[in-house]
Amino acid sequence: MNKFANISLKALLCFAAITAIATSPAFAQDAELGLSKGSVAHAKELRDAAMAGSRAYSIVASLTTEVGPRLAGTDAEARGRDWAVAKLKALGFDGVRVEPFTMQAWARGSESAELVSPYPQPLSLTTLGGSVATPEAGLEADIVVFQTLTDLEAVKPGSLAGKIAFVSHAMQKTQNGSSYGFHGRLRRSGASIAASKGAIAILIRSIGTDSHRMPHTGSMRYDPAIDKIPAAALSNPDADQLERIHARGETMRVRLNLQPRSLGEVESGNVIVDIRGTESPDEVVIIGGHLDSWDLGTGAIDDGAGVAIATAAAKLILDSGKRPKRSIRLILWGAEEAGLLGGYAYLERHRKDLDKQIVGSESDFGAGRIWQLTSQVSPEAQPLVNKIAELLIPIGVAPGSSDAPGAGPDLTPLVKAGMPSLRLHQNGNDYFDLHHTADDTLDKINPHDLDQNVAAFAVFAWLAADSDLRFKAP
Repeated sequence: MNKFANISLKALLCFAAITAIATSPAFAQDAELGLSKGSVAHAKELRDAAMAGSRAYSIVASLTTEVGPRLAGTDAEARGRDWAVAKLKALGFDGVRVEPFTMQAWARGSESAELVSPYPQPLSLTTLGGSVATPEAGLEADIVVFQTLTDLEAVKPGSLAGKIAFVSHAMQKTQNGSSYGFHGRLRRSGASIAASKGAIAILIRSIGTDSHRMPHTGSMRYDPAIDKIPAAALSNPDADQLERIHARGETMRVRLNLQPRSLGEVESGNVIVDIRGTESPDEVVIIGGHLDSWDLGTGAIDDGAGVAIATAAAKLILDSGKRPKRSIRLILWGAEEAGLLGGYAYLERHRKDLDKQIVGSESDFGAGRIWQLTSQVSPEAQPLVNKIAELLIPIGVAPGSSDAPGAGPDLTPLVKAGMPSLRLHQNGNDYFDLHHTADDTLDKINPHDLDQNVAAFAVFAWLAADSDLRFKAP
């Protein structure tokens, strides 16, 4: 055989090998899912790299240490945005930008309460976000106890004139936080309901599941047609104390002094960066977490962890050197705690290109391991979601419902407007022990749990962005 024949044979063997690879089950599977060749294999590599150790813990440590609490609309939240822009640039992302929006801001002032009679003692409480202040000297009144918000709603208008309403229904722990929506209505609407009955203030049991004297704050809203009254949450042990006294048939009198203030209209914003797609860069797959936090802790689990998880997942993909067909958009949302303001601002700004918001998922339920995946996508995209679920089984994530809308709080406006959704559910058994309290600090976070979250978000973001399947039903 001469040398030219040998070269020809080598070429034939090489061609045969390439053909075998290209027609292998793995590559056929990629094609069926609208993916580039080797895309599923790359998703596995991203997953395994994250599980071996990601940047997430160092990112949340940086945010909570260098900025700390980040109350929406305050200078602290602005420092958080500056931190985010600088951090993303330092991590090698190009095109980092802030999309600003305005909001009405609120700040906590001094707050105190005491039981005047029958057994004088201090009470541990915190003002609810958005509450008006008491008179400067405070106020003092008898309290009327209600076991549930329904009980409060049932009393006649005017029947609480000159009284402070106290509602004490206790939230229970669940893995998915399913009881929060029901119990949270008390925090959100209780003040106006109490005011409609004549109450001059309202105290509620904290919407939380801990047994510490650390009250839980959170946003509330006033009915514009009803007079505004001060509103605060008692720690769970203090709520227990009032219940015990009430059970004895004693009349309780409380002195309350809350001095929050309105900051007027200020600027907030969403920090955004894209990993630009190769074929359809104007189509985006969204991941993210929210930058703002309540002011009592340092915003580690709510939602420094989510910021870190999504950022670390995007960084993993960036460093892989491969680019998906569509763009991956990392959004670090502003003013979530004030009412999803960043989410609504993004919707209004991008409403004209809503069809380009392909699918999204947000990390905003603490720092626990992901245990389930749910979604709501088109039948065309369901096989891809099934493949994502299959790749996450080895790291402890179980497939869930394929008809469960929801992608995280900040994405709610987009989902309601028609964007397909996927949710990576974290274990929330202990989330409401810490949520909105002074105990929301970095020491509560396990770095390895963050790595598992990063792995899941990287698999989702890569495969959703690299596929050309349509996630939205026609």
